[in-house]
Amino acid sequence: MPRPKGQMFPGFTESENSRMPRLANWAIIGIFMIMAFSAVAAGRDFLMPVTMAGLLFFVFTPMRRFAERRGIPDVLTAAGITLSILLTVAVVAYAASGPLSRAMNNMPTISAQLETKFENVQESLSGLRDAAQRIDEAQSANDAEDTRPAIRIEPEGQTTLGMVATTTPLLLGQVVFTLILLFFMIASGDLLYLKIVQSFDRLRDKRGAYLALRQIEDSLGNYLGAITIINAGLGLAVGLAMWAWGMPGALLFGLGAFILNFIPYLGAIAGVGIAALVALVVMPGVFWPAMVALTYLGLTSLEGQIITPYFVSRRLQMNTVVVFLAVALWAWLWSVIGMVIAVPVLVVMRVLADHVPGWEKFGNFLAGEAPPALASEDEDEARDLVEAGAVAEDEPTARVATAEVFDTPPHDPRV
Repeated sequence: MPRPKGQMFPGFTESENSRMPRLANWAIIGIFMIMAFSAVAAGRDFLMPVTMAGLLFFVFTPMRRFAERRGIPDVLTAAGITLSILLTVAVVAYAASGPLSRAMNNMPTISAQLETKFENVQESLSGLRDAAQRIDEAQSANDAEDTRPAIRIEPEGQTTLGMVATTTPLLLGQVVFTLILLFFMIASGDLLYLKIVQSFDRLRDKRGAYLALRQIEDSLGNYLGAITIINAGLGLAVGLAMWAWGMPGALLFGLGAFILNFIPYLGAIAGVGIAALVALVVMPGVFWPAMVALTYLGLTSLEGQIITPYFVSRRLQMNTVVVFLAVALWAWLWSVIGMVIAVPVLVVMRVLADHVPGWEKFGNFLAGEAPPALASEDEDEARDLVEAGAVAEDEPTARVATAEVFDTPPHDPRV
């Protein structure tokens, strides 16, 4: 059958009520998503520092703009921010290095104490252990009867020291790459915003894109600022509680609580597990280790259920199911770093859903207990728009400042 003129690929012959093309479209979307996830996972060593630098750029851009209004060059602000981050990371690493090295040196003693603690559990499972041993003996007898030569390749295990030696250079390289990229992004001023705004054709779309960027600034800054302060308070409380219980390395517990709490749900579970494990080593019996774990759990529950919902803006709160799935997905893609950036990425997507036509239902799905009402959306210009908004402190004042470009009220539906 001859192909119709102009048709490059085979098409579907459908009746009026046929669903085959729609199913084919969904199949293509599914294949695209699978390939996209594979590409994100394969490019993690490059995409992780780029994503971190992008998020930090939005967080520190208001600080750069504040310094610029006071006559401080963007290059000096970028240098100060990157050096401050580097100094903070160095101080945290130095503070944690002492307790970690002592723990590594005492690993044989810790293992022996844990084995002693679990002797009763091992005795209760002695029946299962004997059964497993008899199965192994029967299997060995069957192997002895087999006269065929067998080649066994023992797996080569990697020691903890070897793993640290392998991952440390890669981690340091990613940190340096992130800071260098962040420096150039901040030092460029509003150039990135200008290029994004210039990529749109209509003036209405240019202004919408610019306001979306400003709202991402506000949302990420408010969220990460509030979470950082709350996590610092939680770290202080956990450190004091561990010190009161007589736990070794109370400072390390405080730092660990501060860092782990950036990972929703899973960070608190990991902290409780670590506290319980260390308490089993240094405390007699099981009751007191359980009390230590309950103390850690109580502090994190107080933070997660009362303090954070009170201080974090309601418009930044997310659907808890979506947050948990996002953390699990990014953990699968990018390990620990993925869990840290999962919620900030959701915040960015939540803001974009308010500005991209057709994404209203997606934004409603991401929102928490009070989702927004769904609503329908009924190169000099770009430079004027960006320059007008650069003097604004936040997104609401940027809305007013950019409205002056049109000589119309800020809530006029035409803009």
